[in-house]
Amino acid sequence: MGAALARAHPAAAAVLAEADDLLGFPLSRLMAEGPESELTATRNAQPAILAHSVAVLAVVRERLGPVAMAAGHSLGEFSAHVAAGTLSFCDALEAVRLRGDLMYEAGQARPGTMAAVLGLEDQALEDACARVSAGVCVPANFNSAGQVVVSGDVAGVEQGMSLFSQAGAKRVVRLNVSGAFHSPLMEPAARGLRQKLDSIEFHDPALAVFSNVTAALVASGARARDLLVEQLTSPVRWAASVSAMVTAGADRFIELGPGSVLCGLSKRNAPGLPCTSLGEPRDLEAFQR
Repeated sequence: MGAALARAHPAAAAVLAEADDLLGFPLSRLMAEGPESELTATRNAQPAILAHSVAVLAVVRERLGPVAMAAGHSLGEFSAHVAAGTLSFCDALEAVRLRGDLMYEAGQARPGTMAAVLGLEDQALEDACARVSAGVCVPANFNSAGQVVVSGDVAGVEQGMSLFSQAGAKRVVRLNVSGAFHSPLMEPAARGLRQKLDSIEFHDPALAVFSNVTAALVASGARARDLLVEQLTSPVRWAASVSAMVTAGADRFIELGPGSVLCGLSKRNAPGLPCTSLGEPRDLEAFQR
């Protein structure tokens, strides 16, 4: 992860080296060499994804031309705010490292899980969640029409999975996660993140950033801080965020960072609009041409 990018582009290597210095351990080596089990632990995965995304941005920023707006899915919202100048890379990196720790600790204190629900309309899913009596089961990610993730207590999610199938879901899959992210079970993590973000200087975004929580424009740094905390216990309204960006005039999307999940979702959320994923040297070379 990020190794080829750093070899090919000094600007990316500089971002990863800065991350190593800021965190006080060789994150870039863990990204490049693993072990995968350690890299995918949320306390490491979160800063790794942020660092990779900002490293790509450092390479392509001048080639992007005018950027009208930005958004990020869950953790990625920190990357969007770094791109918008709302907070510094240093502050964001320290915050997401702590965010990962807090989310893991909340999951250990009150075990929870998540499940992907495919082929069920949002309203039908929310109605089924409301009928869950065994524990918490709430929508966590509205990724696209017919692709929603739910989160909550193990018993609550398991009961919900049965109800979703009964309601007509095409497929329901329990996810391998360490906690009930984007649910009320993350309230202890939200309190800890609030303390950290209150110590960080936030600026008003230099470009339009759309919030996961509201699917609306974030106008001020103070509001951005509040929403990044609320995000931990609220659903990611990604489909609505992309729709709002299209309404605001977006005519092209560029996904910065590892993978191409968001471009995949754009085929449903913004059909007909181009989306380009930039994460590896081959992607950047094609983009530069």
